[in-house]
Amino acid sequence: MAESRLNMTDYSGLDTRLEELAENINAMFLLFNAIIVSLMQAGFACLEAGCVNSKNVTNIMMKNVMDLFICGIFYWLVGYSLAYSPGNMFLGYTQWAGVGVPEGRLAHWFFQFVFAATAATILSGAVAERCNFAAYIVYSSVISGF
Repeated sequence: MAESRLNMTDYSGLDTRLEELAENINAMFLLFNAIIVSLMQAGFACLEAGCVNSKNVTNIMMKNVMDLFICGIFYWLVGYSLAYSPGNMFLGYTQWAGVGVPEGRLAHWFFQFVFAATAATILSGAVAERCNFAAYIVYSSVISGF
């Protein structure tokens, strides 16, 4: 009886299961690293708060939180489509507002979104105490969306 169980081993679905496992490990790796990069947002907020007058610390913190939200909206609406959707060799012109993004690419979307938000936050340190809040929101939406 034990011999018959050993001979009846079936490896037919093993290739697909290994491919799914590899895709899941890649997605986990991307999400883990995206979370680490997103911690840079807190670091830049603290750095900017330490460089400005104490009366402007609340404004700086609010600016950095809003930067993340604005970047998320505009990167979802426009930015990812321009950078990564199918189109011509220069710009993509499909997948606006996340429509048609394959499920397996959502971890990639989040990873790229975090980098776009970090790029906008890095530049926000240069305009600390020098820029109106509404003007900064416009600037952040343009940087993250285009």
